[in-house]
Amino acid sequence: MQKKNKETYLKPYAAKSFNSNGRIYKETENSYRSAFQRDRDRIIHSSAFRRLKHKTQVFVNTEGDHYRTRLTHSMEVSQIARTLARSLGLNEDLCETLSLSHDLGHTPFGHAGEEILSNCMKDFGGFNHNIQTLRIVTFLENKYYKFNGLNLTLETIDGLLKHNGPVTDISPYKKILKKNFFNKKIILNTFPSLEAQVASISDDIAYNNHDLEDGLRAGLFTIENISLIPFINKIVNKHKKRQNKFRKEIIINQIVRDLINLMVLDVVKTTNHNIKIIKPKSIEDIYANRSNIVQFSNKMKIIDINIKNFLKDNMYNNKKVIKNTNKGKKIIKDLFKKLLKKHKKYINKSIYKNESPERKVADFIAGMTDRYAINLYKRIK
Repeated sequence: MQKKNKETYLKPYAAKSFNSNGRIYKETENSYRSAFQRDRDRIIHSSAFRRLKHKTQVFVNTEGDHYRTRLTHSMEVSQIARTLARSLGLNEDLCETLSLSHDLGHTPFGHAGEEILSNCMKDFGGFNHNIQTLRIVTFLENKYYKFNGLNLTLETIDGLLKHNGPVTDISPYKKILKKNFFNKKIILNTFPSLEAQVASISDDIAYNNHDLEDGLRAGLFTIENISLIPFINKIVNKHKKRQNKFRKEIIINQIVRDLINLMVLDVVKTTNHNIKIIKPKSIEDIYANRSNIVQFSNKMKIIDINIKNFLKDNMYNNKKVIKNTNKGKKIIKDLFKKLLKKHKKYINKSIYKNESPERKVADFIAGMTDRYAINLYKRIK
């Protein structure tokens, strides 16, 4: 069934599952699921994906049931990416796979956790959550007889490698991954597929808008505060007028809904404009292009920066948030020191073969949920 499906509904320059470059280790493909569907399913069934449920987005997971976690964020990125993919005639399955897997390598306690673990590992090869995602899908997830990792398609690996664009400095990848087959099977310094670009900009749209929503719900700032953000004040003021008739939560949802819709429509319009100029005939033309094709318009880029600056000032640097993330930093720093002395007691040696003690500890800590890290810290401090 799969071989007969030539995905003629996709644009000529979209990624095609029937024409995939294959996997690192050869496998017989499935008769009723495409290669990218199988990638998505492998991600969803992975242990690392399940653990995202209890990993911090901004608020530590124990603070409340309604704040976003890495799992809900990844699902929301996926929903936006599928919408963009369908509008642009791209491969929805690949967009979904990349969206669901892009944060697998995140530590507990959000970016603060990554910052302190990176400091702990600075003399031992370093730590980076994007590269850690690749370690997970190529090595740490171990569910098969014949190979380590999930053996995802090269298109998915390429998209994860280039979540932030072409890779020009391969040294941290070599230090952390210790794998040479990427250099042979993937060209690192080219731009990724449009599907990977869609997943990346969907990540931007999701965390900007949903961090605004979580910050409003937490009372870190008010609707009046965000109405001062340039260019989006018209949307905010339109809904502010209804505050006497509807609950605050409904007003917040409507504001965020309109903002997401505004950004999605902007990406579709701008990307279609770019495609008309470039006139790609195949996916090779996408790889060969010298800049991202999936983009915001210039006006929306300014809005995006304004929202990021607002969130930095009013949320990420908020005293309450910093207080909790500092607790997370201390937990990870102390865990690293203590586990390094007792790694044989706490870490399954059969999983982390041929790795330095420091890398074993970094892998172990990066895979923890917030609550597991907190509970282990209390046990061994």
